[in-house]
Formats: sequence, structure tokens, C-alpha cells
Amino acid sequence: MSVLIFDHVDFSWDDGTQALHDICAVFSHGRTGLIGRNGSGKSTLLRLAAGELPVQSGTITAGGDIAYLPQNLTLEAARPVTDLLGVSRPMAALRSIEAGDADPKHFEILNDDWDVEARALAALEEIGIDGGCLMRTVGQLSGGETMLAALAGIRMQRPRITLLDEPTNNLDRDARVRLYAMIESWPDSLIIASHDTQLLELMDQTAELYEHRLTVFGGPYSQWREWIDAEQSAAVQAERDAQKAVKKEQRQRIEAETKLARRQRYARSDYQNLRRPRMVMKLRAREAQVSAGKLRGQTRQSESAARSVLAAAEKRVRDDDSIRIDVPDPGLAASRRVARLSDGSRSWIIQGPERVALTGPNGSGKTMLLQRMLGDDPTAYSSNVAGQLHVDQVGYLPQRIDGLAEHRSVLDNLRHNFKTGLTDDQLRHALARFHIRGTSVTHAVRSLSGGERFRVALAGLLLAEPTPQLLIMDEPANNLDIDTTEQLIAALRAYRGALLLVSHDEDLLARLDLDFVLELRDDQLSERTGMF
Repeated sequence: MSVLIFDHVDFSWDDGTQALHDICAVFSHGRTGLIGRNGSGKSTLLRLAAGELPVQSGTITAGGDIAYLPQNLTLEAARPVTDLLGVSRPMAALRSIEAGDADPKHFEILNDDWDVEARALAALEEIGIDGGCLMRTVGQLSGGETMLAALAGIRMQRPRITLLDEPTNNLDRDARVRLYAMIESWPDSLIIASHDTQLLELMDQTAELYEHRLTVFGGPYSQWREWIDAEQSAAVQAERDAQKAVKKEQRQRIEAETKLARRQRYARSDYQNLRRPRMVMKLRAREAQVSAGKLRGQTRQSESAARSVLAAAEKRVRDDDSIRIDVPDPGLAASRRVARLSDGSRSWIIQGPERVALTGPNGSGKTMLLQRMLGDDPTAYSSNVAGQLHVDQVGYLPQRIDGLAEHRSVLDNLRHNFKTGLTDDQLRHALARFHIRGTSVTHAVRSLSGGERFRVALAGLLLAEPTPQLLIMDEPANNLDIDTTEQLIAALRAYRGALLLVSHDEDLLARLDLDFVLELRDDQLSERTGMF
């Protein structure tokens, strides 16, 4: 039975930029993986289905209630965890009743759900989160804990349709395993926008957004990948064959024109030298003109048909150009001390252009350690683990990407939030390398996808003057499509400054030629002996 139907849905932003065109799809009971490059419209599609954006053309029909988990959930720092679980109102009513307030409205809100707190604690425990988090806010949780708590809340609601946008962002290995198990046993219709190939393998079907349009394939990501690779191989071959056909028709047209020109020269010579009666020559000239016209028409028609076939073949071939991330040389000496990390009993020095990874389970305090190093810890968090910077030129890319002004455009953010020293034209040119082009630079940051937000923040970081001697990145692969992640890895490998990287992406870490890996667990640092 169909539970979510898109019928010729179009959507454009206020400046006229088209996001989605003629979207037609039917999502039935089961799991669907929604894929596409950063900025292709995945989040926009989910927001339309959830009712957060108005449908401008066409219709969306839902056969039940919808729950939606956005990818920017971690930005809502003041939001209470009880709100993520959907129990804020009944919990508040329960507290009021327990305090002796017998107002009937509290009993109405509670609706005899006297074990609401016990159910909420059980839901948190099921996904591995300590019950003490129940009375905290999103800003007091790690990004992974926030995502897991929100998923637990959706499970408690039991909606008919669930929309998840990049749910594995920030999750450590154990949390991902729990999430995958939860997804495999999901009872109703589930649509997940993700770049996590392991998660996408659990899907019943794969829906891809490409060039504003949606296509649905019946199978998980690996099967879709095989199909698209085979289709593109056939498309490339068809393009080559069509190019050869166009060249052949061009050659035949030129040969025909050459023969006609030669005949016309002979005819003019015969006419001028009176080799035949003029009446005969005029008759033959008219016949030749008619024949030449037919031949020209046939050759032009054949060439035009060949060009039409070529144009159709070219449309089948994808032009998936990758972003180009050029990291300037910060001029960091190999002997220069950059930073120091310690846990009260041992210390580790980052020196010169060393690459260091900081790992650990969700909630272990990795992000807080970075914030304390930078002098920007918003909590009174007490820990033996500390860090100290020995250089001033530091670039920081936070996990939540919350340093951008939501209402300002991309250009305004780079002008005001980063010291680039570049003109607007220079900024536009630089942003184009990050696939932020044309009118996109004037879009408000709040309208961008998670991957686009990341590219804006990364562009500002790398365009800053002077160039950072230390890059500190907290989960940089969040929201990035597979191609952009490849470019990020290549850029970080080429970077000649120091790197301190927090990540749960073991594939990314394994490819960065790390000098050493520190694990933060139970308020202690330890050096990992085995790489990834």
C-alpha cells in the first residue's frame, strides 16, 4: 500500500533557483535510501514531505502521520532532550501534579500516561544513552547523543512515515551498530537521506536526485551503483558511436559538396568553350541544380539526424565534476611545537606538520576538549583532560557548523566571519571551486544543505589570511557526499600544516597517513597502537 506519493512536484527558491522539477514517485511500506550529491535537493524533498516547506506545484499525499529528523538538529542547542523524545508536555504536567498542582489541564495533558518518565528513560537506555541526559539540552549532548535521542523519540511516537536526514552523522561505531539494528527492524515506511553506504545497504530501494529530478531503483545502494555504472558505460559508448556517425556524415557531406563544385567548374568551362549546344547545356545545368539541391538536402538531413542522436547520447552521460580544495602552504617548520594534549598523567605533543586523530565514544568529551583548547568551552565541565595551543594561526571547523549567520548570504558570511582579504569577485571565483556558483553565493545560509554549509565554512577556513598553521576539525565528513569526501581527503593529505581531527569515520582516518591516534575514554587519553 502506498503511504507517500509525489505527483509532479516542483520547487524553486525565492530567487528563482530551481531545486526540484516534476518529482513523481511512490513510496510504499519499507525502507528507501535517498541519495544524491550535496545540494541536489534531498533535504528540500524531505522538508516538503514533512510540511516544513510549501508545495509550489503538484501534490504530496501522505497515508499517515509523518515524523521528521532534520540534519541540522544539533544546531538547536537550547532544545531540551524531553522535546526530542516528544515527552516535554506530559513530563511537565507530571512534575506539576507531583508538586501538588491539581489543575485539571495537567491531568488532561498527561492523559493517564503515568509511566511517561519510565518509558523515556527506557528508550534512552535502549540506544545506549545514560538516563541522566533526560533533563539536559541538545547543547549539553554530543552530536551523536542528540541524533540517537531524537531517533528514540521517533520510535516512541510510532509514526506511519519516518523521514531521516543523515542520521548517522556524529555516531561512533557502537552507536551506528545500534542504529543499523533499529533500522532493520523498523516497522513502517522509512525514507533516509544519507551518504553512509553501509546504512544504504539496508534499504529495500534507492531513490536518487540528479539534476532536480528523482528516479527510483528497486534495490540497495550496491545494486544501484552496479546499474548506474553499467548504464553510464553504455552511455559513454553510445556517445562515442554518435560522434563517429556525425564525423562520417560530415565527411560524406564535404565529399558530396566537392563533387558538386567540380561538376559546376566543368559545366562552366563547357559553356564558355561552346563544346555543346547552349540549349543542351542549359537543360543539363537545370537538371544538375535540381540534383545538387536534392543531394545537399539529403546530406544535411543525415548530418542533422546524426547530431540529434549525439545530443541525446550526450545527455545520458553525467558531468559529475568534483570540487577542488586547494590548501595553501602555512610555512610551518618541522621543529615548531603546535599543541599539547594531556590527561594529568601523560602528555602528547603535536609538532610541525603532524596529523593526529582524536577518537572515542559519543559523549566522551572530544568536542569539549577542543573547545577548551580554543578557550571556548560553554560549560563548567570538569576534566583532567586538557589541551594547550602553541601557535596563534589556528583554523577551527566545529561539528555543528554553528558559526555561520543563518540570515546572511554566503558572501556576507565570508566577509564578516572570516578574514579573507579578498574582493567579492575573488571570493566568487574561489567559491566556484567548492561548487558554490552563480546566485548560490547570495542565498541565505539557512537555505543550504548540510554539505553546502560545510563547504562554505571550509572555504572560509582555507581562504583566511594568514593561512592556519593548525587545522582543528570536528567530524568534517558529516553530510558530505562520497565525491566531496574524496576531495577532502586529498586536500588534507596535501596540507603542510598540523592537523587535529575528531572523527568516527574510520575509512577517512585510515587514508590520512596519521602520525598517531589518541582515544578519549572515561576522562583518560591513551594512544592507539593499531591504525585503522
